[in-house]
Formats: sequence, structure tokens, C-alpha cells
Amino acid sequence: MTEPRRLFDCIQYHLERSPTDDMLAGKDGGQYKKYSTAQVSEIVNDLSAGLLAIGVGPGDMSVEGRDKVALLSKNRPEWIMLDLAVQRTGAILTPVYPTININELKFIFSDAQVKIAFVNDEELFLKVLSIKDQVPSLKEIYTFEHVANAKHWKEIFALSTPALKEQVKSISEKISYEDLATIIYTSGTTGTPKGVMLSHRNILSNVMACIPCFPPGEKMKALSFLPLNHIFERMVTYLYLFRGTAVYYAESLDTIGDNLKEVQPHLFTTVPRLLEKVYDRIMQKGNDLSGIAKKLFFWAHGLAEKYEINKKKSAWYRLQLNIANKIVFSKWREALGNHIKCVVTGGAACQVRLIKIFTAARIPIMEGYGLTETSPVIAVNRFDEKQRMIGTVGPLIDGVQVKMAEDGEILCKGPNVMMGYYKRPDLTAQEITDGWYHTGDIGMLVEGKNSADKFLKITDRKKELFKTSGGKYVAPLPIENKLKESPFIEQVMLIGAEKKFVGALIVPSFPNLNDWARKNNVDGYNKEELIQNPKVVEMFRELVETFNKFFNHVEQVKKFELLAHEWSVETGEMTPKLSLKRKVIMEKYRDAIERIYE
Repeated sequence: MTEPRRLFDCIQYHLERSPTDDMLAGKDGGQYKKYSTAQVSEIVNDLSAGLLAIGVGPGDMSVEGRDKVALLSKNRPEWIMLDLAVQRTGAILTPVYPTININELKFIFSDAQVKIAFVNDEELFLKVLSIKDQVPSLKEIYTFEHVANAKHWKEIFALSTPALKEQVKSISEKISYEDLATIIYTSGTTGTPKGVMLSHRNILSNVMACIPCFPPGEKMKALSFLPLNHIFERMVTYLYLFRGTAVYYAESLDTIGDNLKEVQPHLFTTVPRLLEKVYDRIMQKGNDLSGIAKKLFFWAHGLAEKYEINKKKSAWYRLQLNIANKIVFSKWREALGNHIKCVVTGGAACQVRLIKIFTAARIPIMEGYGLTETSPVIAVNRFDEKQRMIGTVGPLIDGVQVKMAEDGEILCKGPNVMMGYYKRPDLTAQEITDGWYHTGDIGMLVEGKNSADKFLKITDRKKELFKTSGGKYVAPLPIENKLKESPFIEQVMLIGAEKKFVGALIVPSFPNLNDWARKNNVDGYNKEELIQNPKVVEMFRELVETFNKFFNHVEQVKKFELLAHEWSVETGEMTPKLSLKRKVIMEKYRDAIERIYE
């Protein structure tokens, strides 16, 4: 086979080069069930023929005319098999976060005119069923698990015939490098999701440019647990498939520890929040030790904190670190399955301290950067240590260009830049100028040891949209506006960029609060005393909880601080147009914010 031109070519590519007995593997009845390359090929063939039989196909091959297939599921081998099968029929897969709220789900299904939906289990079946009557295009819902009164996805296989397989073959041969491969909806700042259109070229160019960044080697295994409906994990999965790396799926985020020991992977991708959790667990264990074991643990940890890459350390330091690696860090590596070559992190900024400590423990952390709109990788720290700089997101990948706008915003150009937003040429024109995509992030290129090497460093987020440390975007405005519907909330500002959860600074509506206080025997206090009264704090806690049900889990306000003074233009927290000066508020109320994240 010549160079691959479509994502689904990975099966043929794999078959001809390095077929394995565990191309994909998922837990089934407590055991890992493995699918060989030949089995995956056969399932995808039957499934794509069956999809044609139920009326899923390329239409007139225009972006609008091609059928859209939605998928709401946890990571499992069936996810990727369905993805590849849908691509081969000329239809378009539109994956959706399983935790999405009902309003956004309805919007996406209506906007994309979804024809068929596939879901993981009963809970998601009922979720999609609840909007089926409001989405006329939706014909049928299939499930991966067996669910009462629902069609099981295997029913589609039975419809496959040799004639339909031939038909799929002739459709797939017409699909070109430049054709649309998927639509991925991302939350917009306005709260209305935008459909990012990515072509085979967008994603495949990214795959091929990233392959050399990863560790070399045959017969490797990867563990997958970041959501596949996000482009980061999906692109990396195609990379594994083209490389012949076996992909094992974790059962859930809660079982990662056990799955790492079972699978013993060579690599995995993660987000900083999960890395923080692993680190917190390790530190907890260290604190539980006693005597000499505890002393050794913290001695090794102290050494790791001083670690630098690409800098010559003294022979004494290197000797000590070797000893620390033998007696302390070997246990860390054991907990990750003992075969880890590297961990790739993205989605949000990773603490420099964590990267140093893990790398010193011979668990190299490769931090990268990108967006859904850039398929996703723009830059990544390589496996080769010379091409890594802690505190940056690494050198640009091949074929991708970056320049800084006058305000420092990172602009990106290359084959990885999306085709545009689905049905939104207006938004596309706003975000892409002369082929340059506006990332909304502020950054700079930093010189490496060798002046020819340039590393990308992200310094700020231009838009108000922020990301938690779990890598999830939160659009504050719609949430703030919703909270302000309460008569007790005068002003509110959401916080949580690079933090574990979303918090809020709330200025109460004091006239209404004073009324409530009188009725509840909490009167006679000034503003400062009132906001500290336990009854008042409890009332606001319940109030925030009643609003949280309108938001996705990651958007929910977990903790807040009440403030005694209203923000105004005069006192400097608001612009003349009466929008919040977020940076000013963050600075002014730093103490309150620290209390939230204590």
C-alpha cells in the first residue's frame, strides 16, 4: 500500500506491515478481550456494509448531504470500529461527550441533523431517547451493551452482504485526502457548541508529523482513558494504529491504577489533573511511611525536585539520583506497570514541578499543545531529550507554522488547520485569516540550547473561556448570567483556570439579603458580618446547588466566597461597557480566591 490518504487506511496499513493479535483490547467480563488486526478488519467490513443497509451513506458527498452518525460512549474497541466503519461509508461521525447536558445534546443533534445514534448503555440510551421526538432527523438508536427495548449494534452486522461490501469498497475508494472525516462540537464562548469540521488531511497530517515525536520501538502497548470524543485521544489512537501499537482501553477513570498494572503499557496520554491525582496518591503513601523508609522517600523526592534536563549535573547528584531510582522511584514505575517509556500530557498547562519530578523518576512527561481546530497538535516536547524543554510545550511539529499577532496571540497555519465551523462561515471567517487560525492563546517562541531550536511557550489565555486542570473548557458568561437570575445574586465571577474545579466570587444583592435575614432572625449585622454568618453562607450554598443542575459536571460551582462590596466602574472592577475586568478582580480578591482553593 502507498502512503495512507484516509484515516481508515490504518487497517490495511497495519495488515500489510505489522498485524498483531491485540490491535484493540477492552475489558469484557473482568478480562481483556483482544481483537486482532484481521478481526478488526472483518468487523469494520461487516459493520460498514450493515450501515449502508440501514440507510447510512454518503448522500451526494457534499458536507451537508452526507449522513451524520452520533456516538455517545465511554472508550472501548467498538468506539474505534464504528468510527472507521462510518468513515468508509462516506457518512460523518459526530462524537458527543457522554456527560453532555440535555440542551446541548438537542442542539448538536438538530444542528448536525443526526440520522443514527450509537450509545454505550441504558443510561445514555434513555438520555438520547428523551430528545428523540424533538429531533426529526433521528431515525434510530443502537446500543453497545444489551439494553431492554433497544436495538443492539450487532443487529447491523447481520445485514451485511457481499454486494453491500462491494458497494462500500467503491464508496471508500472515492473518498479523498481533502474530504471531511468528522465533525467535533466544542463549547463556544457563547455557550452554543460549534461543529469543528476536520478532514482526513487535517488529522492524518497531524498523525504523520507526530509519529517521530514518540518513542521508537515495535510491539508496544498503550493504555487509553482520555475521552475518545476529544480530538487529542482520537488522533493519538490513529497514530497508534498506523504504528502498530496495541491499544488497551481502561474500564473507567477509577480503575486506571489496576489497568496500568494489568496492561503494563509503554505509553499513555493524560491531562495534568490526572497526573496531579497520581502524584497526590504517591505523596499520601510517602506520608504514611515511617522511620528510615519515610526519610528515604523524602530524600529521593527532594533530589527529583532539583532535576533539570539537558543540563549537566554533578557526578555526586547523578549517583544519588541513580540510588533514588533503584530504591524509591522503581516503586513508582511499578505502579504504572513497569514498562512506561513516556507519558504525553496536553489539554491544559502542566505544573513544571510535576514534570521535573516524574522525569527524574524515569517517567518522561512530554507536554504538548493544540486545539480541536488544529487537529489538535501544534507543538509537543519530543521523546528525544534534546527536543524537550520543561516549561514549554515543545518545538512545532513538521509542516505547522506559527507566528504571533501584535497582541501576542498565537496564530497557526498548516495542513492541520480545520476546514471550518459547520454551517458557520461567519465564525470561520472570524477565526481564520489568510489561512492563519487564531488560537486565542498568548505565547512566544523561546530559544533552545542550540539557537536554531525554538520552543513554544504559552503565557496566557486571550479569551475569557478557561480550562480547568482536567483540560475541560468552561465558558463563564452563560453560567454567570444564569446565576444572576437569582434575586440574591447581584454580581458573580467564575474562576477555575488551571484549577481542579470551578469556584465563584459572589456579591450578594444586599437589599434582598437583608429582607431574608430579618425573616430568618439574622438581622442587626453589617455587610461584612452578614456574609460571614453561617446561616447566610448555608443559604447561598443551597442556592448555588439548585443552579448547578443546569450545568455540566465540570461547569458546576463547587465552592464560593461572598464579597461585601459591589464592583463598579468607579472602583475599577468594571469597564465603561460594564463588563467585568477579570484580571483586576482576580488581583483584588486574591485572598478570597486562595481560600476557595485551600
